Amino acid sequence: MLEIEKKFLVNKNIWEHLDKPTPQLIKQSYISDNKKCTVRLRIKGSKGFITMKGETKNISRSEYEYEIPLIDVTAMMGEFSDKTLSKNRFEIKVGNHIWEIDEFHGKLDGLIIAEIELKSENEKFELPSWAEKEVSSDPRYYNSNLINEL
Repeated sequence: MLEIEKKFLVNKNIWEHLDKPTPQLIKQSYISDNKKCTVRLRIKGSKGFITMKGETKNISRSEYEYEIPLIDVTAMMGEFSDKTLSKNRFEIKVGNHIWEIDEFHGKLDGLIIAEIELKSENEKFELPSWAEKEVSSDPRYYNSNLINEL
């Protein structure tokens, strides 16, 4: 499966004054992170997932995600990873797309990143007022690198 995604930093002043839906808590960690393959463990609400992502080329990469029992993902996080990233995720529809906006916790508190998944790298989309600088190609904003800031 192919993931085509753009990322933007969020303007905090605009964001804090918006009516927002109830977020979902996400906790995630990584058991493998290299250029060719990243393996992520995630707890989203009451569900567990394991995700493998390939090397990013432009704004595209292969992605395979599978739901796994929550008890298993919790055990794997404890056994195979040293750091866990925590964030609140808001899903907001803008035009024909659903934006995922992540507010990070802990040492990353104050960082807010918006992501939009597209069907093609050239697909047109409506840019909301709170989406500022695009950081799609900046590896500093990959979650697999942000976790190293913890």
